[in-house]
Amino acid sequence: MCRACFNPLVLKSDFIEGGSRHLFGRSGVSATRRSFMAYSVAAAGAAAVVSDARAALLGEAGADVIFKGGKIIPVPGAAAQKALAIKDGRILALGSESAIDGLKSKSTRVVDLGGRVLMPGFVDPHNHTVLAALIFELLNDVGYAKFPTRGKLLNELRAIVARTPPGQWVACSNFDNLLQGGDLSREELDGISTSHPIFVWYTNGHDACVNSAALKAANIPENIGMLPGGGHFGRDEKGRLNGLVYEESALLKFALLAFPKITPQLATKAVGDYLRSVAALGNTAVHEPGTLRSEWIAPFAKYSGRAACRTSASLAYEDLKGIDPYRSLGVGAKATQLPNSLFSLYGIKIIGDGSNQTETGAQTSPYLDTDSKGSANYDAAQMRKMVAEIKAAGLPVLIHCNGDHTIDISLDAIEAAYGGSTANGVNRIEHSTMARPDQIERMKKLNVQPSFLMNHVRLYGAAYRDLIFGPERAAFTDPAGACVKAGLPFSLHTDSPCSPPGPLALVSTAVTRRCDIDGSTIGPDQAVTLDQALRAVTIDAASQIGLGDRIGSLEKGKEADLVILEADPYKTKPEKLSDIKVSETWVAGERKYGG
Repeated sequence: MCRACFNPLVLKSDFIEGGSRHLFGRSGVSATRRSFMAYSVAAAGAAAVVSDARAALLGEAGADVIFKGGKIIPVPGAAAQKALAIKDGRILALGSESAIDGLKSKSTRVVDLGGRVLMPGFVDPHNHTVLAALIFELLNDVGYAKFPTRGKLLNELRAIVARTPPGQWVACSNFDNLLQGGDLSREELDGISTSHPIFVWYTNGHDACVNSAALKAANIPENIGMLPGGGHFGRDEKGRLNGLVYEESALLKFALLAFPKITPQLATKAVGDYLRSVAALGNTAVHEPGTLRSEWIAPFAKYSGRAACRTSASLAYEDLKGIDPYRSLGVGAKATQLPNSLFSLYGIKIIGDGSNQTETGAQTSPYLDTDSKGSANYDAAQMRKMVAEIKAAGLPVLIHCNGDHTIDISLDAIEAAYGGSTANGVNRIEHSTMARPDQIERMKKLNVQPSFLMNHVRLYGAAYRDLIFGPERAAFTDPAGACVKAGLPFSLHTDSPCSPPGPLALVSTAVTRRCDIDGSTIGPDQAVTLDQALRAVTIDAASQIGLGDRIGSLEKGKEADLVILEADPYKTKPEKLSDIKVSETWVAGERKYGG
Protein backbone atom coordinates (compact mmCIF):
# COMPACT_ATOMS: atom_id res chain seq x y z
CA MET A 1 0.00 0.00 0.00
CA CYS A 2 1.25 3.49 -0.84
CA ARG A 3 1.39 5.16 2.55
CA ALA A 4 2.67 8.62 1.76
CA CYS A 5 3.11 11.38 -0.81
CA PHE A 6 6.66 10.05 -1.09
CA ASN A 7 8.27 7.24 0.89
CA PRO A 8 10.41 8.95 3.60
CA LEU A 9 12.91 6.09 3.44
CA VAL A 10 16.02 8.27 3.77
CA LEU A 11 14.70 9.72 7.05
CA LYS A 12 14.95 6.38 8.84
CA SER A 13 17.47 6.13 11.67
CA ASP A 14 19.41 3.49 9.70
CA PHE A 15 20.68 6.17 7.31
CA ILE A 16 21.50 8.87 9.85
CA GLU A 17 24.71 9.01 11.86
CA GLY A 18 23.74 8.84 15.53
CA GLY A 19 20.08 8.10 14.68
CA SER A 20 17.28 10.23 13.27
CA ARG A 21 16.99 12.26 16.45
CA HIS A 22 20.26 13.99 15.63
CA LEU A 23 19.73 14.67 11.92
CA PHE A 24 20.41 18.38 12.46
CA GLY A 25 22.58 17.95 15.54
CA ARG A 26 21.67 19.27 18.98
CA SER A 27 20.37 22.73 19.80
CA GLY A 28 19.84 24.82 22.86
CA VAL A 29 16.89 26.70 21.40
CA SER A 30 14.26 27.16 24.09
CA ALA A 31 10.56 27.79 23.61
CA THR A 32 9.38 30.51 25.99
CA ARG A 33 6.38 32.80 25.96
CA ARG A 34 8.58 35.87 26.44
CA SER A 35 10.87 35.12 23.48
CA PHE A 36 7.88 34.28 21.32
CA MET A 37 6.12 37.52 22.14
CA ALA A 38 9.29 39.48 21.41
CA TYR A 39 9.50 37.89 17.97
CA SER A 40 5.83 37.86 16.96
CA VAL A 41 4.50 40.37 14.52
CA ALA A 42 1.78 42.88 15.29
CA ALA A 43 -1.43 42.43 13.31
CA ALA A 44 -0.97 43.77 9.79
CA GLY A 45 -2.96 46.81 8.79
CA ALA A 46 -4.34 47.75 5.40
CA ALA A 47 -1.95 48.68 2.60
CA ALA A 48 -0.61 52.16 3.20
CA VAL A 49 -0.88 54.22 0.05
CA VAL A 50 0.55 57.36 1.57
CA SER A 51 0.28 61.02 0.71
CA ASP A 52 3.28 63.35 0.57
CA ALA A 53 2.34 64.86 3.93
CA ARG A 54 1.95 61.46 5.58
CA ALA A 55 5.32 60.37 4.16
CA ALA A 56 6.99 63.39 5.71
CA LEU A 57 5.68 62.40 9.14
CA LEU A 58 6.87 58.82 8.77
CA GLY A 59 10.18 59.87 7.30
CA GLU A 60 11.60 60.81 10.68
CA ALA A 61 12.38 57.15 11.28
CA GLY A 62 13.31 56.56 7.66
CA ALA A 63 13.00 53.42 5.52
CA ASP A 64 15.73 50.81 5.39
CA VAL A 65 15.04 50.03 1.73
CA ILE A 66 12.92 51.69 -0.95
CA PHE A 67 11.96 49.92 -4.19
CA LYS A 68 10.86 52.01 -7.17
CA GLY A 69 11.12 52.21 -10.93
CA GLY A 70 8.89 49.27 -11.74
CA LYS A 71 5.48 47.71 -11.23
CA ILE A 72 4.58 46.74 -7.65
CA ILE A 73 1.67 44.36 -7.11
CA PRO A 74 0.50 44.43 -3.47
CA VAL A 75 -1.68 41.35 -3.94
CA PRO A 76 -2.93 39.70 -7.15
CA GLY A 77 -5.96 41.63 -8.38
CA ALA A 78 -5.12 44.88 -6.59
CA ALA A 79 -4.08 48.13 -8.27
CA ALA A 80 -0.35 48.34 -8.94
CA GLN A 81 1.79 50.80 -7.00
CA LYS A 82 4.93 52.71 -8.00
CA ALA A 83 7.08 52.37 -4.88
CA LEU A 84 7.43 50.40 -1.65
CA ALA A 85 9.34 51.04 1.57
CA ILE A 86 10.46 48.51 4.18
CA LYS A 87 11.85 48.98 7.66
CA ASP A 88 12.95 46.46 10.27
CA GLY A 89 11.98 43.63 7.95
CA ARG A 90 8.40 44.78 7.47
CA ILE A 91 6.38 46.72 4.93
CA LEU A 92 6.39 50.39 5.91
CA ALA A 93 4.33 51.84 3.06
CA LEU A 94 3.35 51.66 -0.62
CA GLY A 95 2.47 54.59 -2.87
CA SER A 96 3.75 56.95 -5.52
CA GLU A 97 7.47 57.46 -5.97
CA SER A 98 7.26 61.03 -4.69
CA ALA A 99 5.37 59.93 -1.60
CA ILE A 100 7.70 57.06 -0.75
CA ASP A 101 10.76 59.24 -1.38
CA GLY A 102 9.60 61.16 1.69
CA LEU A 103 10.54 58.10 3.76
CA LYS A 104 14.16 58.20 2.63
CA SER A 105 16.92 58.94 5.14
CA LYS A 106 20.68 59.17 4.70
CA SER A 107 21.03 55.44 5.35
CA THR A 108 18.14 54.28 3.13
CA ARG A 109 19.10 51.91 0.36
CA VAL A 110 17.22 52.55 -2.90
CA VAL A 111 16.62 49.61 -5.25
CA ASP A 112 15.85 50.64 -8.84
CA LEU A 113 13.58 47.97 -10.26
CA GLY A 114 14.45 49.03 -13.79
CA GLY A 115 11.02 48.09 -15.10
CA ARG A 116 10.89 44.77 -13.28
CA VAL A 117 7.83 43.51 -11.40
CA LEU A 118 7.78 43.22 -7.60
CA MET A 119 5.07 41.17 -5.92
CA PRO A 120 4.48 39.03 -2.81
CA GLY A 121 6.92 36.14 -2.54
CA PHE A 122 5.60 32.76 -3.61
CA VAL A 123 4.52 30.23 -0.98
CA ASP A 124 4.61 26.47 -1.59
CA PRO A 125 2.22 25.08 1.07
CA HIS A 126 3.14 21.42 0.50
CA ASN A 127 6.83 20.80 -0.14
CA HIS A 128 8.78 18.02 1.59
CA THR A 129 11.84 20.18 2.13
CA VAL A 130 14.09 17.94 4.22
CA LEU A 131 13.14 14.80 2.31
CA ALA A 132 13.66 16.42 -1.11
CA ALA A 133 16.93 18.00 0.00
CA LEU A 134 18.42 14.71 1.15
CA ILE A 135 17.28 12.77 -1.91
CA PHE A 136 18.79 15.33 -4.29
CA GLU A 137 21.99 15.46 -2.20
CA LEU A 138 22.50 11.71 -1.85
CA LEU A 139 21.30 10.44 -5.23
CA ASN A 140 21.75 11.28 -8.89
CA ASP A 141 18.62 12.93 -10.27
CA VAL A 142 17.57 11.08 -13.44
CA GLY A 143 14.02 12.46 -13.53
CA TYR A 144 11.84 13.51 -16.44
CA ALA A 145 12.57 17.23 -16.06
CA LYS A 146 16.23 16.64 -16.92
CA PHE A 147 15.99 13.54 -19.11
CA PRO A 148 12.59 13.47 -20.85
CA THR A 149 13.35 10.56 -23.21
CA ARG A 150 14.47 7.00 -22.55
CA GLY A 151 17.56 7.56 -24.67
CA LYS A 152 18.65 10.61 -22.67
CA LEU A 153 18.02 8.73 -19.43
CA LEU A 154 20.17 5.76 -20.47
CA ASN A 155 22.93 8.05 -21.71
CA GLU A 156 22.99 9.77 -18.32
CA LEU A 157 23.22 6.42 -16.53
CA ARG A 158 26.19 5.51 -18.76
CA ALA A 159 27.84 8.86 -17.95
CA ILE A 160 27.40 8.31 -14.19
CA VAL A 161 28.89 4.82 -14.50
CA ALA A 162 31.85 6.20 -16.47
CA ARG A 163 32.83 8.53 -13.65
CA THR A 164 32.24 5.98 -10.86
CA PRO A 165 34.99 3.51 -9.92
CA PRO A 166 34.09 -0.15 -10.65
CA GLY A 167 32.47 -1.90 -7.73
CA GLN A 168 30.99 1.30 -6.26
CA TRP A 169 27.23 1.83 -6.16
CA VAL A 170 25.44 4.00 -8.69
CA ALA A 171 22.35 5.30 -6.85
CA CYS A 172 19.76 7.37 -8.72
CA SER A 173 16.31 8.78 -8.01
CA ASN A 174 13.29 10.47 -9.54
CA PHE A 175 12.77 8.03 -12.45
CA ASP A 176 9.18 8.27 -13.73
CA ASN A 177 7.94 5.13 -15.43
CA LEU A 178 4.83 6.90 -16.77
CA LEU A 179 6.83 9.62 -18.51
CA GLN A 180 10.18 8.00 -19.31
CA GLY A 181 9.21 4.97 -21.35
CA GLY A 182 7.80 2.42 -18.89
CA ASP A 183 9.44 0.25 -16.25
CA LEU A 184 13.16 -0.29 -16.24
CA SER A 185 14.46 -3.87 -16.11
CA ARG A 186 17.38 -5.84 -14.74
CA GLU A 187 18.45 -6.63 -18.30
CA GLU A 188 18.37 -2.97 -19.34
CA LEU A 189 20.49 -1.91 -16.35
CA ASP A 190 22.89 -4.82 -16.93
CA GLY A 191 23.43 -3.25 -20.34
CA ILE A 192 24.62 -0.11 -18.55
CA SER A 193 27.06 -1.93 -16.25
CA THR A 194 27.81 -5.36 -14.85
CA SER A 195 30.64 -4.10 -12.63
CA HIS A 196 28.67 -1.44 -10.74
CA PRO A 197 25.65 -2.20 -8.54
CA ILE A 198 22.89 0.10 -9.86
CA PHE A 199 19.84 1.28 -7.88
CA VAL A 200 17.25 3.51 -9.61
CA TRP A 201 14.50 4.77 -7.29
CA TYR A 202 11.16 5.67 -8.88
CA THR A 203 9.62 9.10 -8.33
CA ASN A 204 6.65 7.48 -6.57
CA GLY A 205 9.04 6.54 -3.76
CA HIS A 206 7.78 2.98 -3.49
CA ASP A 207 9.38 1.20 -6.44
CA ALA A 208 12.92 0.81 -7.77
CA CYS A 209 14.88 -1.16 -10.33
CA VAL A 210 18.28 -2.80 -9.83
CA ASN A 211 20.78 -4.69 -11.95
CA SER A 212 22.35 -8.11 -11.41
CA ALA A 213 25.35 -6.65 -9.59
CA ALA A 214 23.01 -4.98 -7.09
CA LEU A 215 21.09 -8.22 -6.50
CA LYS A 216 24.39 -9.97 -5.84
CA ALA A 217 25.73 -7.23 -3.54
CA ALA A 218 22.50 -7.32 -1.49
CA ASN A 219 22.55 -11.16 -1.32
CA ILE A 220 19.09 -11.48 -2.89
CA PRO A 221 18.50 -15.13 -3.90
CA GLU A 222 16.39 -16.05 -6.93
CA ASN A 223 13.85 -17.81 -4.71
CA ILE A 224 13.23 -14.86 -2.38
CA GLY A 225 9.61 -14.47 -1.35
CA MET A 226 7.45 -11.78 0.24
CA LEU A 227 9.18 -9.81 3.00
CA PRO A 228 7.63 -8.55 6.22
CA GLY A 229 5.90 -5.22 5.61
CA GLY A 230 4.90 -6.09 2.06
CA GLY A 231 8.27 -5.78 0.35
CA HIS A 232 8.55 -7.93 -2.75
CA PHE A 233 10.39 -8.40 -6.04
CA GLY A 234 9.20 -8.46 -9.64
CA ARG A 235 9.70 -11.42 -11.93
CA ASP A 236 9.71 -11.92 -15.70
CA GLU A 237 7.57 -14.38 -17.65
CA LYS A 238 10.04 -17.17 -16.84
CA GLY A 239 9.82 -16.50 -13.10
CA ARG A 240 13.29 -14.96 -12.90
CA LEU A 241 13.90 -11.77 -10.89
CA ASN A 242 13.47 -8.90 -13.35
CA GLY A 243 15.11 -6.20 -11.21
CA LEU A 244 11.93 -4.49 -9.99
CA VAL A 245 11.78 -3.86 -6.24
CA TYR A 246 8.61 -2.89 -4.38
CA GLU A 247 7.98 -1.25 -0.99
CA GLU A 248 10.17 -0.25 1.91
CA SER A 249 11.30 -3.56 3.37
CA ALA A 250 12.61 -4.65 -0.04
CA LEU A 251 14.06 -1.24 -0.92
CA LEU A 252 16.04 -1.23 2.32
CA LYS A 253 17.98 -4.32 1.19
CA PHE A 254 19.68 -2.07 -1.39
CA ALA A 255 19.41 1.44 0.04
CA LEU A 256 21.36 0.57 3.18
CA LEU A 257 24.27 -0.39 0.95
CA ALA A 258 23.88 2.27 -1.75
CA PHE A 259 23.25 5.43 0.30
CA PRO A 260 26.00 7.18 2.29
CA LYS A 261 25.45 7.90 5.98
CA ILE A 262 23.81 11.25 6.65
CA THR A 263 25.65 13.51 9.08
CA PRO A 264 24.33 16.78 10.55
CA GLN A 265 26.79 18.61 8.32
CA LEU A 266 25.52 16.85 5.20
CA ALA A 267 21.88 17.40 6.19
CA THR A 268 22.42 21.11 6.79
CA LYS A 269 24.26 21.50 3.49
CA ALA A 270 21.55 19.58 1.63
CA VAL A 271 18.72 21.69 3.06
CA GLY A 272 20.64 24.90 2.38
CA ASP A 273 21.31 23.94 -1.23
CA TYR A 274 17.72 22.85 -1.77
CA LEU A 275 16.23 26.03 -0.31
CA ARG A 276 18.53 28.13 -2.48
CA SER A 277 17.26 26.23 -5.50
CA VAL A 278 13.59 26.85 -4.66
CA ALA A 279 14.32 30.50 -3.83
CA ALA A 280 15.73 30.82 -7.35
CA LEU A 281 12.24 29.86 -8.55
CA GLY A 282 10.63 32.67 -6.56
CA ASN A 283 9.68 30.89 -3.34
CA THR A 284 10.04 32.85 -0.13
CA ALA A 285 8.25 30.28 2.05
CA VAL A 286 7.82 26.49 1.92
CA HIS A 287 5.73 24.26 4.18
CA GLU A 288 6.76 20.68 4.94
CA PRO A 289 3.71 18.52 5.76
CA GLY A 290 4.31 15.49 7.96
CA THR A 291 7.93 14.61 7.20
CA LEU A 292 9.71 16.93 9.64
CA ARG A 293 9.93 15.25 13.06
CA SER A 294 9.40 16.93 16.39
CA GLU A 295 12.95 16.18 17.58
CA TRP A 296 14.27 18.29 14.69
CA ILE A 297 12.19 21.39 15.49
CA ALA A 298 14.64 23.20 17.78
CA PRO A 299 17.80 22.67 15.69
CA PHE A 300 15.92 23.35 12.46
CA ALA A 301 14.55 26.60 13.89
CA LYS A 302 18.06 27.61 14.94
CA TYR A 303 19.29 27.01 11.38
CA SER A 304 16.31 28.65 9.64
CA GLY A 305 17.55 32.22 9.82
CA ARG A 306 20.43 31.31 7.52
CA ALA A 307 18.18 29.60 4.96
CA ALA A 308 17.16 31.17 1.66
CA CYS A 309 13.44 30.67 2.39
CA ARG A 310 11.10 30.97 5.31
CA THR A 311 10.21 27.44 6.43
CA SER A 312 7.14 25.91 8.04
CA ALA A 313 5.98 22.40 8.91
CA SER A 314 3.13 20.19 10.07
CA LEU A 315 3.93 17.24 12.30
CA ALA A 316 2.56 13.81 11.38
CA TYR A 317 -0.40 12.42 13.34
CA GLU A 318 1.92 9.80 14.82
CA ASP A 319 4.00 12.68 16.24
CA LEU A 320 1.04 14.64 17.64
CA LYS A 321 2.52 14.88 21.14
CA GLY A 322 5.61 16.49 19.65
CA ILE A 323 3.83 19.86 19.58
CA ASP A 324 3.44 19.93 23.37
CA PRO A 325 6.80 21.57 24.24
CA TYR A 326 5.84 24.50 22.00
CA ARG A 327 2.29 25.13 23.24
CA SER A 328 3.41 28.14 25.26
CA LEU A 329 4.14 29.85 21.93
CA GLY A 330 0.50 29.53 20.90
CA VAL A 331 -1.16 26.91 18.71
CA GLY A 332 -4.24 26.93 16.53
CA ALA A 333 -5.45 29.30 13.84
CA LYS A 334 -2.18 31.22 13.61
CA ALA A 335 1.10 29.43 12.99
CA THR A 336 3.27 28.68 16.00
CA GLN A 337 6.26 30.91 15.45
CA LEU A 338 9.56 29.67 16.85
CA PRO A 339 11.36 32.60 18.53
CA ASN A 340 14.27 34.30 16.78
CA SER A 341 13.77 32.19 13.68
CA LEU A 342 12.15 32.02 10.25
CA PHE A 343 10.44 28.72 11.13
CA SER A 344 6.86 28.01 12.21
CA LEU A 345 4.52 25.09 12.86
CA TYR A 346 0.94 24.66 11.66
CA GLY A 347 -1.45 21.72 11.94
CA ILE A 348 -1.14 17.95 11.94
CA LYS A 349 -0.90 15.75 8.84
CA ILE A 350 -2.75 12.48 8.16
CA ILE A 351 -1.92 10.38 5.09
CA GLY A 352 -5.30 9.12 3.93
CA ASP A 353 -4.40 7.08 0.85
CA GLY A 354 -1.80 6.56 -1.85
CA SER A 355 -1.11 7.82 -5.38
CA ASN A 356 -3.38 7.84 -8.41
CA GLN A 357 -0.38 7.20 -10.65
CA THR A 358 0.14 3.87 -8.88
CA GLU A 359 -3.65 3.37 -8.60
CA THR A 360 -3.50 3.29 -4.81
CA GLY A 361 -5.57 6.44 -4.22
CA ALA A 362 -8.94 5.31 -2.81
CA GLN A 363 -11.80 5.91 -5.27
CA THR A 364 -15.54 5.33 -5.23
CA SER A 365 -15.38 4.05 -8.84
CA PRO A 366 -12.77 1.66 -10.30
CA TYR A 367 -9.72 2.81 -12.17
CA LEU A 368 -10.00 2.62 -15.96
CA ASP A 369 -10.32 -0.93 -17.32
CA THR A 370 -9.89 -2.53 -13.88
CA ASP A 371 -11.98 -3.64 -10.94
CA SER A 372 -9.64 -1.90 -8.51
CA LYS A 373 -10.69 1.17 -6.58
CA GLY A 374 -7.48 1.50 -4.60
CA SER A 375 -7.69 1.55 -0.82
CA ALA A 376 -7.64 4.08 1.99
CA ASN A 377 -4.98 3.81 4.67
CA TYR A 378 -7.69 4.02 7.34
CA ASP A 379 -11.35 3.17 7.58
CA ALA A 380 -13.99 5.75 8.46
CA ALA A 381 -13.95 4.99 12.19
CA GLN A 382 -10.16 5.26 12.40
CA MET A 383 -10.21 8.54 10.48
CA ARG A 384 -12.82 9.99 12.82
CA LYS A 385 -10.79 8.98 15.87
CA MET A 386 -7.59 10.57 14.56
CA VAL A 387 -9.25 13.80 13.48
CA ALA A 388 -11.07 14.05 16.82
CA GLU A 389 -7.73 13.76 18.64
CA ILE A 390 -6.23 16.54 16.53
CA LYS A 391 -9.26 18.75 17.21
CA ALA A 392 -8.95 18.03 20.94
CA ALA A 393 -5.32 19.12 20.76
CA GLY A 394 -6.48 22.54 19.50
CA LEU A 395 -4.97 22.15 16.04
CA PRO A 396 -6.15 22.09 12.41
CA VAL A 397 -5.81 18.95 10.31
CA LEU A 398 -4.27 18.40 6.86
CA ILE A 399 -5.38 15.13 5.21
CA HIS A 400 -3.66 13.67 2.15
CA CYS A 401 -6.50 12.60 -0.17
CA ASN A 402 -5.89 11.67 -3.79
CA GLY A 403 -9.07 9.61 -4.21
CA ASP A 404 -12.67 10.75 -3.81
CA HIS A 405 -13.48 7.94 -1.34
CA THR A 406 -10.77 9.23 0.99
CA ILE A 407 -12.15 12.74 0.62
CA ASP A 408 -15.58 11.44 1.66
CA ILE A 409 -14.40 9.82 4.90
CA SER A 410 -12.09 12.76 5.65
CA LEU A 411 -14.87 15.32 5.30
CA ASP A 412 -17.12 13.10 7.45
CA ALA A 413 -14.43 13.09 10.14
CA ILE A 414 -13.84 16.85 9.93
CA GLU A 415 -17.56 17.59 10.14
CA ALA A 416 -17.92 15.31 13.18
CA ALA A 417 -14.99 16.94 14.99
CA TYR A 418 -15.01 20.58 13.89
CA GLY A 419 -18.39 21.19 12.29
CA GLY A 420 -17.69 24.23 10.15
CA SER A 421 -15.49 25.93 12.73
CA THR A 422 -12.14 27.48 11.83
CA ALA A 423 -11.34 28.48 15.42
CA ASN A 424 -8.37 26.07 15.36
CA GLY A 425 -7.32 27.18 11.88
CA VAL A 426 -8.12 26.22 8.29
CA ASN A 427 -8.53 22.47 7.81
CA ARG A 428 -7.09 21.30 4.50
CA ILE A 429 -7.55 18.44 2.05
CA GLU A 430 -4.14 17.85 0.50
CA HIS A 431 -4.06 17.20 -3.26
CA SER A 432 -7.87 16.79 -3.57
CA THR A 433 -7.01 15.35 -6.96
CA MET A 434 -10.28 13.58 -7.75
CA ALA A 435 -12.64 15.75 -5.70
CA ARG A 436 -16.20 15.57 -7.04
CA PRO A 437 -18.47 18.62 -7.55
CA ASP A 438 -20.52 17.73 -4.47
CA GLN A 439 -17.33 17.48 -2.40
CA ILE A 440 -16.25 20.98 -3.44
CA GLU A 441 -19.61 22.28 -2.28
CA ARG A 442 -19.27 20.36 0.97
CA MET A 443 -15.79 21.79 1.57
CA LYS A 444 -17.26 25.25 1.16
CA LYS A 445 -20.00 24.46 3.70
CA LEU A 446 -17.46 23.11 6.21
CA ASN A 447 -14.89 25.89 5.62
CA VAL A 448 -12.38 23.25 4.54
CA GLN A 449 -9.92 24.31 1.82
CA PRO A 450 -8.21 22.16 -0.83
CA SER A 451 -4.60 22.41 -1.95
CA PHE A 452 -4.02 21.15 -5.48
CA LEU A 453 -0.91 19.52 -6.93
CA MET A 454 -1.46 21.15 -10.33
CA ASN A 455 1.52 19.27 -11.78
CA HIS A 456 -0.84 16.28 -11.93
CA VAL A 457 -2.48 18.05 -14.87
CA ARG A 458 0.79 19.31 -16.30
CA LEU A 459 2.64 15.97 -16.21
CA TYR A 460 0.02 13.24 -15.91
CA GLY A 461 -3.06 14.75 -17.54
CA ALA A 462 -2.75 12.58 -20.65
CA ALA A 463 -2.07 9.45 -18.58
CA TYR A 464 -5.06 10.20 -16.36
CA ARG A 465 -7.25 10.57 -19.45
CA ASP A 466 -5.97 7.61 -21.47
CA LEU A 467 -4.71 5.08 -18.92
CA ILE A 468 -5.96 5.75 -15.40
CA PHE A 469 -9.40 7.44 -15.27
CA GLY A 470 -10.82 8.07 -18.73
CA PRO A 471 -11.68 11.44 -20.31
CA GLU A 472 -14.67 12.44 -18.17
CA ARG A 473 -13.06 11.88 -14.78
CA ALA A 474 -9.69 13.28 -15.89
CA ALA A 475 -11.39 16.51 -16.97
CA PHE A 476 -12.30 17.22 -13.33
CA THR A 477 -8.80 16.56 -11.99
CA ASP A 478 -7.62 19.27 -9.57
CA PRO A 479 -10.87 21.24 -10.03
CA ALA A 480 -9.74 24.78 -9.25
CA GLY A 481 -12.43 26.23 -11.53
CA ALA A 482 -15.14 24.59 -9.45
CA CYS A 483 -13.62 26.18 -6.33
CA VAL A 484 -13.83 29.62 -7.92
CA LYS A 485 -17.49 29.07 -8.78
CA ALA A 486 -18.18 27.92 -5.21
CA GLY A 487 -16.26 30.84 -3.69
CA LEU A 488 -13.85 28.41 -2.04
CA PRO A 489 -10.21 29.51 -1.58
CA PHE A 490 -7.57 27.03 -2.74
CA SER A 491 -3.80 26.85 -2.98
CA LEU A 492 -1.34 25.25 -5.41
CA HIS A 493 1.67 23.16 -4.38
CA THR A 494 4.41 20.98 -5.88
CA ASP A 495 4.67 18.15 -3.31
CA SER A 496 8.41 18.12 -4.09
CA PRO A 497 10.15 15.70 -4.55
CA CYS A 498 7.04 14.10 -6.09
CA SER A 499 6.99 16.78 -8.77
CA PRO A 500 9.42 19.54 -9.76
CA PRO A 501 9.52 22.70 -7.62
CA GLY A 502 8.42 25.91 -9.32
CA PRO A 503 5.34 28.06 -8.55
CA LEU A 504 5.08 29.75 -11.94
CA ALA A 505 4.69 26.36 -13.65
CA LEU A 506 1.76 25.66 -11.31
CA VAL A 507 0.24 29.03 -12.13
CA SER A 508 0.65 28.45 -15.86
CA THR A 509 -1.06 25.07 -15.68
CA ALA A 510 -3.92 26.37 -13.53
CA VAL A 511 -4.60 29.04 -16.17
CA THR A 512 -4.14 26.88 -19.29
CA ARG A 513 -4.92 23.31 -18.06
CA ARG A 514 -2.23 22.22 -20.53
CA CYS A 515 -0.57 18.82 -20.25
CA ASP A 516 3.07 19.28 -21.27
CA ILE A 517 3.44 15.67 -22.35
CA ASP A 518 1.20 15.85 -25.42
CA GLY A 519 0.10 19.50 -25.47
CA SER A 520 -3.54 18.62 -24.82
CA THR A 521 -5.96 20.59 -22.67
CA ILE A 522 -7.36 18.68 -19.70
CA GLY A 523 -10.72 19.97 -18.44
CA PRO A 524 -10.68 23.53 -19.85
CA ASP A 525 -13.70 24.49 -17.73
CA GLN A 526 -11.50 24.05 -14.64
CA ALA A 527 -9.11 26.80 -15.78
CA VAL A 528 -8.86 29.90 -13.59
CA THR A 529 -7.73 33.48 -14.16
CA LEU A 530 -4.19 34.66 -13.61
CA ASP A 531 -5.25 36.64 -10.54
CA GLN A 532 -6.85 33.54 -9.03
CA ALA A 533 -3.85 31.35 -9.78
CA LEU A 534 -1.36 33.87 -8.37
CA ARG A 535 -3.42 34.22 -5.19
CA ALA A 536 -3.14 30.43 -4.84
CA VAL A 537 0.67 30.72 -4.51
CA THR A 538 0.68 33.92 -2.42
CA ILE A 539 -2.00 35.09 0.02
CA ASP A 540 -4.25 32.02 -0.13
CA ALA A 541 -1.29 29.67 0.30
CA ALA A 542 0.03 31.75 3.21
CA SER A 543 -3.39 31.64 4.88
CA GLN A 544 -3.42 27.85 4.60
CA ILE A 545 -0.26 27.59 6.73
CA GLY A 546 -1.44 30.06 9.37
CA LEU A 547 0.70 32.93 8.09
CA GLY A 548 -1.86 34.97 6.17
CA ASP A 549 -1.60 37.76 8.74
CA ARG A 550 2.17 37.99 8.26
CA ILE A 551 3.05 37.20 4.64
CA GLY A 552 1.40 36.55 1.26
CA SER A 553 0.58 40.17 0.42
CA LEU A 554 2.44 43.49 0.57
CA GLU A 555 0.58 45.37 3.28
CA LYS A 556 1.70 47.79 5.97
CA GLY A 557 2.99 45.89 8.99
CA LYS A 558 3.45 42.56 7.22
CA GLU A 559 6.87 41.00 6.86
CA ALA A 560 8.70 41.99 3.70
CA ASP A 561 8.67 38.69 1.81
CA LEU A 562 8.76 39.55 -1.87
CA VAL A 563 9.89 38.40 -5.28
CA ILE A 564 11.20 40.50 -8.18
CA LEU A 565 10.44 39.15 -11.65
CA GLU A 566 12.14 40.16 -14.88
CA ALA A 567 8.89 40.06 -16.86
CA ASP A 568 5.29 40.98 -16.08
CA PRO A 569 3.06 37.89 -15.64
CA TYR A 570 0.11 39.97 -16.86
CA LYS A 571 1.89 40.70 -20.14
CA THR A 572 3.20 37.16 -20.65
CA LYS A 573 1.43 34.43 -22.59
CA PRO A 574 -0.08 31.99 -20.07
CA GLU A 575 1.81 29.03 -21.50
CA LYS A 576 5.10 30.97 -21.08
CA LEU A 577 4.66 31.98 -17.43
CA SER A 578 7.10 29.36 -16.19
CA ASP A 579 9.79 30.91 -18.39
CA ILE A 580 9.77 34.17 -16.44
CA LYS A 581 13.14 34.64 -14.77
CA VAL A 582 13.25 35.35 -11.05
CA SER A 583 15.60 38.25 -10.41
CA GLU A 584 15.58 38.46 -6.59
CA THR A 585 13.78 37.18 -3.50
CA TRP A 586 13.63 38.95 -0.13
CA VAL A 587 12.55 37.39 3.17
CA ALA A 588 11.75 39.54 6.21
CA GLY A 589 13.40 42.49 4.48
CA GLU A 590 16.64 40.68 3.67
CA ARG A 591 17.67 39.76 0.14
CA LYS A 592 18.07 36.00 0.04
CA TYR A 593 18.53 35.34 -3.67
CA GLY A 594 19.82 37.30 -6.65
CA GLY A 595 21.06 40.81 -6.98
